[in-house]
Amino acid sequence: MYAEPGIIRKIIEETGDTWALVGLSSNTRRAAYGVAEVLRRHGKRVVPVHPKAETVHGEQGYASLAEIPFEVDVVDVFVNSDLAGPVADEAVAIGAKAVWFQLGVVDEDAYERTRAAGLDMVMDRCPAIELDALRLRNARVTS
Repeated sequence: MYAEPGIIRKIIEETGDTWALVGLSSNTRRAAYGVAEVLRRHGKRVVPVHPKAETVHGEQGYASLAEIPFEVDVVDVFVNSDLAGPVADEAVAIGAKAVWFQLGVVDEDAYERTRAAGLDMVMDRCPAIELDALRLRNARVTS
């Protein structure tokens, strides 16, 4: 229910290429750092959102979504479930097109609010894993 294949495909392939990663820092040991690398390899612009507002992968970081001075297509959330709802609300407020909660990040109320606001949303999935799965499925279809 929270990760419909059609919505996953739409977000990855059609929603847009500017992804804000909330929780992304320059710590190379964190999952967010690796996912950012995968997204970048697939042509996505990855914008770090972290209280330290660090530059990561050459992209200026911001302390909050509201500070980003350009449109964001997808907000990818790497914070624990207790903090995720307010991030989803901020994504709605800035006009993002979709919200993606990472593996282990679940907030059903935030999901309902985000969908009611008209945004696509995926919860408890990793876009890096889904990108690879889509690429494999697409390769099978074209071969």
